[in-house]
This record gives sequence, structure tokens and C-alpha cells, in this order.
Amino acid sequence: METVRNATRVLVVDDEESQRTALAGMIALWGYIVETASDGQDALEKQESFCAHVIVTDLMMPRMDGNELLRRLRTQGQAPPAIVQTAFGNLETSISIIHDLGAFWFLEKPVQSQALKLLLERASNQGRLAEHAERLERQLSNRGELGEMVGGSASMQEVFAMIQQVAPSRASVLITGESGKELVARAIHELSPRRSAPFVAINCAAMPDTLMESELFGHEKGAFTGAVERRAGCFELAQNGTVLLDEIGDMPAATQAKLLRVLEDGRVRRLGAKSETQLDVRILASTNAPLDQAMRDGKFREDLFYRLNVFPIHLPPLRDRKDDLAVIVPAMIEDLNRKHSTKITDATPEIMERLRAYNWPGNVRELRNVLERAIILAGEGTLHPQHLPPGFGSPAGAAPVVSHSENELRIPVGHTIEQAERALIELTLEHTKHNKTRAAEILGISQKTLFNKLKEYGSQTAGA
Repeated sequence: METVRNATRVLVVDDEESQRTALAGMIALWGYIVETASDGQDALEKQESFCAHVIVTDLMMPRMDGNELLRRLRTQGQAPPAIVQTAFGNLETSISIIHDLGAFWFLEKPVQSQALKLLLERASNQGRLAEHAERLERQLSNRGELGEMVGGSASMQEVFAMIQQVAPSRASVLITGESGKELVARAIHELSPRRSAPFVAINCAAMPDTLMESELFGHEKGAFTGAVERRAGCFELAQNGTVLLDEIGDMPAATQAKLLRVLEDGRVRRLGAKSETQLDVRILASTNAPLDQAMRDGKFREDLFYRLNVFPIHLPPLRDRKDDLAVIVPAMIEDLNRKHSTKITDATPEIMERLRAYNWPGNVRELRNVLERAIILAGEGTLHPQHLPPGFGSPAGAAPVVSHSENELRIPVGHTIEQAERALIELTLEHTKHNKTRAAEILGISQKTLFNKLKEYGSQTAGA
């Protein structure tokens, strides 16, 4: 018997005692630890303490059938790979079992032992890998890492703890902060039972209003000019997985109403379609600017806000957690070494002091840009102050100091055109209270150009 099997737990669920006993005995002979349950309700109760890596379940059972069992397990965040036995051996039913129930695979009755043995091996590998991944994520978070996020400060440890608490559930999460919001969303997805299904992110700020509904909900051929073929929207593409609606505050009002219906009914209708599609998708949303003002201005629906804000997570900016630089910088150096095939070992204390003294208006993205430039210049060994951008950390090299009156913007001589442009954009956004549409009008540029500029500069107004 293989060692890996000796540690793998299998829960057999069947209302027929003879079938249940026979299956359990056969699986035990293959070296697995086996527990049995007489129906779905019994299985739920035993899974609490048994924590099976794989479930082998009948589909049709009294009290609670296999369909409801798998749905409950997903809801509770305790859904190991499931092999479903069915007497209905047709393709449509089989596809439904895998797609709708989220099962690992199906077996037609009477079960063939070799087929079950092979499926158990594959399913148990997946179940144990998922368990190992979650355990590893918890260990990493205790060292100041979670997914691609790094931070040992109390504020980041609190964020990591909240991610781990909410990930196994189905709750909607509203992520706020200046940078790193998609990393939070991806961590939630990777720690959830949906990790093997798609993660689809859509940026509401970077998309024209006319394309928003088609991207979200999909469309039928001929639904509008240019719709030359049927296309699934991001909700359908993420079936059984997770959708991130980034910069949700920029979503048009009409689309907000349709999104609210999706959240309430769990169904989506493609543009031009006559029927609706049932969804099983978890929705996460993020925003750079608080939605309070948008709701007061009537630009964001309160009912949608409360639907999305079930579990809020705020990601603190780098300037409020500079102690994290001690763990972020080595992690970034390691990552950038892989990217550029460089051999940087560390950074001098003087560099670390300068990094701590800087206020990081562009957040973690700006830090990465500074380090990437330094690493490319140095190539190998230790990073020294001369590898930093000219004037970095000194008054002349800091972000432009802008003074202004009602009709005047003043930028000291010695700043680049890029710095001046960035200062003007940020001042205009401040004037419009971060209304990007109005700011773009004042600046004489499109909203897409404004978004791209903010993304390019890594400005705190750009989001993540």
C-alpha cells in the first residue's frame, strides 16, 4: 500500500446499506481510510469531524440527495473532490453533474472497480494538494506573506486574517484601498473552494459604457451593430468561480441595476437573448475611492452597495505601514532577479533608510518601479544609493511640490514634464473630488487616457 493513500480519507455516501458496505470495503482494501454515511445529511455531520479528502456519493437519496449535499458543502467551504454515482448514464446528465454540481467526475452504476480506483487516485491527489495549499498559505501568512502580498505589520496581518476567514464562504467582499486590491481578490479566490474554477477580473473604469453590459452579461449574434457572433460574458466565463468587479464605483447606473438583479436572482441574460442562464459565481468588488460620496450624489445605488459590502476589507497604503519595507524589499528583489536574470543579494542600510523616509504616493507599485530600475542598473551584488533614481529621497527628487491659487498652478523648476503632468492630473482630480469623468473633461482628454496616465504613473489616484 502506498503511504499517500494511508493518509487519504474517503467518505462513501449511499442510502443502500449493501452498496455502501461493499464500496467502503473495496476502497479500504486499496489503502484508504474510509467512513460511510447513509444520506446527505448524515454525510454533512460526519464531514465536520472526518474531513474527507474525497467523497464518493450516490445521487438519488432520501432526506438529502447528492445534489443538495454538494451544494451545502460548497456553501460551507468544505467541498473536497466528489465522485458521483448515477444510474442515468446519458451525456446531458453527466455534464450537468460536473458543471452544475461542481463534481470531480461521475460513474455510471454498476460501478466498475478499476474506473473507481483510477478516479480515486486522481481525486485524492487534487484533494490533498488543496489541503496542502491552504496549510501552506496559513504558514506563509504567519511569516508576513499571503499569495503575492507581503507584510508583517499588524495592519497587514489583520488583512491576511480577514482574507482567510472570508475565503471559504460565499459572501460578497468589497475591497477598498489605493493599491493591491486585485491581489486581495486573487488570494480570496485561491483560498476558496472555487480555486480550481476561473477567476475573471474586469476593470469598470477602463471600459467604455457602451461595452460594459456586453462584457459582463454577454450577447447573442445580432444583438447590436457589430455583434457578429454569440459571446459569453464574464459571469458565464467564471461559472463556479469568482468575478472581480474592479473600480465598481465607475459602473454606469443602468448596468448597476442589472448587476443588482444578477446578485438577487443568480441568473444572467445575454443581450438579445430570450432566456436566462443560471449562475454559480462569487462576486468580489473593489474601489479606490469610497462609495459614500457617490451614493450621496446619486451615482451609486445604495441597495447595490449593501449587497456588495457584506464583508469589507481595507488594504492600507504603504506610507501607513513602512515597517513592511523590511519584508517587501527582499521579496521584490527576489522576484525581480527572476524577471531580469540579475543577481542582487540585498540593499544597504542607507537605501532602506531612504525608502522609509519617502512617502510613497504611488504605493507599492511605485516602490517596485524604483527597485526594478536599481536592480537593472546594479546587475549583481548589493544595491547602493547611486542605483536609486537621481535625487530620490531628497526634496528635489520628491514628488512635485505644487502650490496653487484659484487660477494658478506652480511647479518648481527642475521637474520633468512627466512630473508636471502628473501634478496637474492629481490637482484636477482633487478639485473634482476624484470625479474622473469631470477631471477628463477639464483636462481635455478621454477617460481612457486619464486612466492610462494614472496607471502609468502609479499614482495613488489610479487604484490597483
